[in-house]
Amino acid sequence: MISSEIAPHLQFKNNGSKIIFFVIDGIGGLPLPKTGLTELETANTPNLDRLATKGVTGMSIPIAPGVAPGSGVAHLSLLGYDPFTYDVGRGAIAAYGVGLEMEEDDIAVRVNFAGFNSAGAVVDRRAGRLATEKNMELCKMLREIKIHDVEIIIETVMDYRSVVIFRGEGLHPDLSDTDPQATGEGVFPAPVVALKPRSKYSASIAKTFIKEANDILQTKEAKAIAELPNGQHLSILTRGYADRPNLPLMQHLYGLENIGAIASYPDYRGIARIVGMDVLYDGHELDEEFDKLEEVFHNYDFIFFHIKEADSAGEDGNFDKKVSVLEEIDKQIKRVEELSPEVLVVTGDHSTPSTYKGHTWHPVPFLIVGKWCRPDTVKKYNESECKHGTLGLFHATEVMLYALGNAGRIDKFRA
Repeated sequence: MISSEIAPHLQFKNNGSKIIFFVIDGIGGLPLPKTGLTELETANTPNLDRLATKGVTGMSIPIAPGVAPGSGVAHLSLLGYDPFTYDVGRGAIAAYGVGLEMEEDDIAVRVNFAGFNSAGAVVDRRAGRLATEKNMELCKMLREIKIHDVEIIIETVMDYRSVVIFRGEGLHPDLSDTDPQATGEGVFPAPVVALKPRSKYSASIAKTFIKEANDILQTKEAKAIAELPNGQHLSILTRGYADRPNLPLMQHLYGLENIGAIASYPDYRGIARIVGMDVLYDGHELDEEFDKLEEVFHNYDFIFFHIKEADSAGEDGNFDKKVSVLEEIDKQIKRVEELSPEVLVVTGDHSTPSTYKGHTWHPVPFLIVGKWCRPDTVKKYNESECKHGTLGLFHATEVMLYALGNAGRIDKFRA
């Protein structure tokens, strides 16, 4: 069942109930060969385990069997939007995440600063996880680029990531990425290709921008800012060319009046803005996220609460770091429980196993706690336990129906 498709046929009611939608990015993992345990199974998580005994559990499929999702589509799926119908490009998510607004003919694209070797191969897609402050300096340099009648808007997102909006007539987003999403001696950036005839002009604009950006990034000034290891030079990779998103808002879909989002990473604030949420936090500290939740909880019917760090550790292949992040989240989650929401959902958008160093298709542990939940026999919140939960294996697009139903917000269907 896809929540956004079913919602128009349902009647919703505002009964004052509150939902906290707690998403631990990249929570799912794969067993470490020497122990046979995932990061979540390794971590000491007494509070999550205690919650598991109070609620009902299962495993959710982010997109489709065998399909590893990008972050944007995985979160939209969790919020009930069919990812194959509502295909929001990563560039648009990045743009909205830093507070930009897109116009009808705009194209947005996410940009990574990256490290290349002397032969032009991609050796570090994240430029040593370039500091945000350095990113801002480099973006300032790139704002000198001028192309024909196209306005170019460049903003830092965070760390090594930036976003570019091309604004002008006749632009279309059907363009291929240059980011190979891999590194190595034989891995080179791909050329920008127009995927449809209408996008040939857009491809020429993108190619010109990339060339001029790379010329600027070869200067001594740019190299001094980036401080890459000897032998590496700085360049950019582009990913997720996108036009302005046009999604039905969650308020209209689900009858929710006050919807807020707390997220430390800009892209997730972008998703929140696109679907109609108030962005309530723009910092980067875990403790502060929980502080903000306690501050605003009583003002909102639905709060999307996002934690990024587990995903980053998984992508870096750092098993111990991901375990540490999960343990820190567990220490804090009691603060969420003490707010006494009518419904608490705890899940992730996708799996990011440290052994894989990237997003995978593996199902994600899911837990929902509330007055009207029928607890199952699961005693621990992890992959091995949740697969035995009452909810079984289900699609992420069904999660909103579980949340709203258990909050008493869906009227009886038909007489």
